[in-house]
Amino acid sequence: MASKDQNLHVLILPYLTPSHMIPLVDIGRLFAGRGVIVTIITTPHNALLFKSSIDQDLESGHHISVHELTFPSKEVDLPEGIENFNAITSSEMATKVFFGVMLLQKPIEDFIRKLSPNCIFSDMFYPWTADLANELNIPRLMFYPSGLLSHCVAHSLSVYAPHDSVESETESFLIPNLPHEIEMKRCELPEHVKIKTRYGELMKAIEESEQKSYGTLHNTFYELEPAYADHYGKIKKHKFWHIGPIFQFFKKAEKFIDSSSEQHYCLSWLDTQKPDSVLYICFGSMVRFSDAQLTEIALALEASNTQFIWVVRKGVENQETWLPSRFEERISKNNKGLIVREWVPQVKILDHPSTGGFLNHCGWNSVLEAVVAGVPLVTWPLFAEHFYNEKLVELLKIGVKVGADVWNSGFEIKSPLVGRELIENALSKLLDGSDESLIIRRRAEEIGVMARGAVMDGGSSLNQLADLIEEMKTFIKE
Repeated sequence: MASKDQNLHVLILPYLTPSHMIPLVDIGRLFAGRGVIVTIITTPHNALLFKSSIDQDLESGHHISVHELTFPSKEVDLPEGIENFNAITSSEMATKVFFGVMLLQKPIEDFIRKLSPNCIFSDMFYPWTADLANELNIPRLMFYPSGLLSHCVAHSLSVYAPHDSVESETESFLIPNLPHEIEMKRCELPEHVKIKTRYGELMKAIEESEQKSYGTLHNTFYELEPAYADHYGKIKKHKFWHIGPIFQFFKKAEKFIDSSSEQHYCLSWLDTQKPDSVLYICFGSMVRFSDAQLTEIALALEASNTQFIWVVRKGVENQETWLPSRFEERISKNNKGLIVREWVPQVKILDHPSTGGFLNHCGWNSVLEAVVAGVPLVTWPLFAEHFYNEKLVELLKIGVKVGADVWNSGFEIKSPLVGRELIENALSKLLDGSDESLIIRRRAEEIGVMARGAVMDGGSSLNQLADLIEEMKTFIKE
């Protein structure tokens, strides 16, 4: 039995990319805010990504600390300061960051052995932490930064391999043993699902690590995908907790913090627009479209007469010549939109009454942020589990598809060009004020209410968080 005078000590090990890092760090912050001692392991430049949040927690008296390990930049031939997948500019650099993370295994293991925490919460991409936890006789919980439907789909593809029965990349097939009828095409599947790859070997190691772990953590909430939460519990032998949307726990607190900082100009511009009239466009921090694809998006926006805020990363050619002639001049003159080449407060933009849609890549964090805000989606999946996430959006009836149907294996997007006509058609479906668009919008708003309720008193995710903390406390040693 645990002593009442002892505090639970949780070790947090996030992966070095924002979509994985921030949610897991926030889980640690949630624990620290409830009296738990929390230690986070990362590297110096990654620590800067959440330093202000940790400083705020420390000022509030929470027992949370960050242990920084030097990233082996020289050993993997990377410039100093490149310690995160968000900072890379090529597939070659991505490989070097990956190997740099692998070289951190021993110093991480040595530190954890010395620290002697009561439990380890580590990202899926640290499969070796399951063996370490078992060696130390403590529980390891694997963090999955995605929803439950995607795991159920991946499981059925692995067990039944329905994609092996079709003759072409574009032929549809039904995925068996799921709560709903879900069809996909081979061209939408990750490469490692179809053929043997080195990444596939890593995914196999992750699956084996999952089986050795005490349980899994998921950034989702029951009401979003109840059938898949129930199904996941049947097909997996381990315990699991759904405690999302994780960022929403902190949005609650922000309402009581008076911010004197100047409002971002995107929000000021939104203040001048009509309700539900603006399309927000952002494809995440790692997507680099070709200049030709960026041009198609620009032409579709202009042809559809859509008001927009478009967050743009330079194309793979790193040019600025992709914009149609005098495009920015025209949109500025007519107050049609903003092209932004810097960080923006995405959650606040989605929460703004003028935002009427979100065109994105179906990255899980972006999907969740739209869901919480009650904003419908225009889906453009690209890689990772994006096509699985699009299926959830489709089942929930909270968005429209742009028509992308080829999975990308690399850092640079090499799938066929999505033409301006397809893009324009999707935008019109969502923003034309038709009965169909109003039904989608109403459904998105309904699910947004559920999302916000999940972290409130009596909510499913708040209850799961409380249960998780109490269960981990049973591992405190006298």
